[in-house]
Amino acid sequence: MPAIPVLLSIATVSASWMMSGVVPTLIVYGLEILNPMLFLFLTCSICAIVSVLSGTSWTTIATIGVAFIGIGSVMGYEPGWIAGAIISGAYFGDKVSPLSDSTVLASTSCGVEMFTHIKYMMITTVPSMTISLLVFLAYGLFSSPQPMIEQHDIIVHLQSTFNISPWPLLIPLITCTLIIFRVKPLMTLIISTSLGIIGMFIFQPQIVASIDNNGFLAVIKVLFTSTSIDTGDEMLNSLVATGGMEGMMPTIYLVLCAMTFGGMLLGSGMIAAITKAFTRRLHSIRSIVTATVGSGLFFNACTGDQYLSIILGGNVYKKLYRDNGLETRLLSRTLEDSVSVTSVLIPWNSCGVTQATVLGVATLTYLPYCIFNYLSPIMSIIVAYIGYKIVRQPQEDSTAN
Repeated sequence: MPAIPVLLSIATVSASWMMSGVVPTLIVYGLEILNPMLFLFLTCSICAIVSVLSGTSWTTIATIGVAFIGIGSVMGYEPGWIAGAIISGAYFGDKVSPLSDSTVLASTSCGVEMFTHIKYMMITTVPSMTISLLVFLAYGLFSSPQPMIEQHDIIVHLQSTFNISPWPLLIPLITCTLIIFRVKPLMTLIISTSLGIIGMFIFQPQIVASIDNNGFLAVIKVLFTSTSIDTGDEMLNSLVATGGMEGMMPTIYLVLCAMTFGGMLLGSGMIAAITKAFTRRLHSIRSIVTATVGSGLFFNACTGDQYLSIILGGNVYKKLYRDNGLETRLLSRTLEDSVSVTSVLIPWNSCGVTQATVLGVATLTYLPYCIFNYLSPIMSIIVAYIGYKIVRQPQEDSTAN
């Protein structure tokens, strides 16, 4: 279960970055620098860039995503809008990055060269992302978010509690360097946690002392249990509180249960039997792509894991696409459009429950605002109906690309 160490590492990164002053510093500087009207647009854009470089939406959301939640909340934006912008950007980057596990899995499971797969995805991905950015920009320009308390007061409270300076920003800077040099996500998270722990003692010794006089026990409490800091404001208290590994355990239990259930359905052959029952009647491009999108959502809901869903979709539909003279790159693109980006919208899926826990926003709360995530499968169907750059091949050549 490779997801379990990643989930635990995400919990420790969030906790150590908060108590070392990284997140409070980002919130203070973000409030001073970012234009509130452009906040959602910039949040989505920055998360997309970081996710392309890292190849993982999970690391992106667990690091800068947490900071953006804090900044947006202080600016007065609804949690759903903030989380929607973060997730839309992070999953765009995860979808198109050559470093992404889902991108590699979708292309290899369908027998498509990876960069051919990425290039073909741009037909549906770029319009979906463009519309998403325009929506976030329009909402920021025409809405009037009302801060719960004055931004100046929030900055004062944070400055009186944490030592705010540029030095804690060395930690995310080093993390970004690791990402650029393509260090594996789990190792990046472990190093980031270690830097956060060191930062607690160097930058925030008063926070360590307030948690426990024994520095070692303070670190244990931060990493393994819930920790709260009194900032003098109730709203900020909840914002800077952390759950540690203890707070991540319900998420891990749910992921284990969902994946066990999905594995049983997959192993028994029930999902494949249900899918094959109606795929026999599919022959047109429109019906095949629409069925693939629907099946991707169905697999995500049943298995609780996007990787199982991609593999299952590739196995079920590869022969159908070839028999109908369709390029397998169309299958790999449709699987990414329907599986990779929608997994985060399902409350019991490993992606959905993880991001809800990390961001502190319920899945059904942020779902309507994840514009990119639900536009992608819709765009895939629209392009299929238009027939843009979709060609039928002679049956003997259908294995090409």
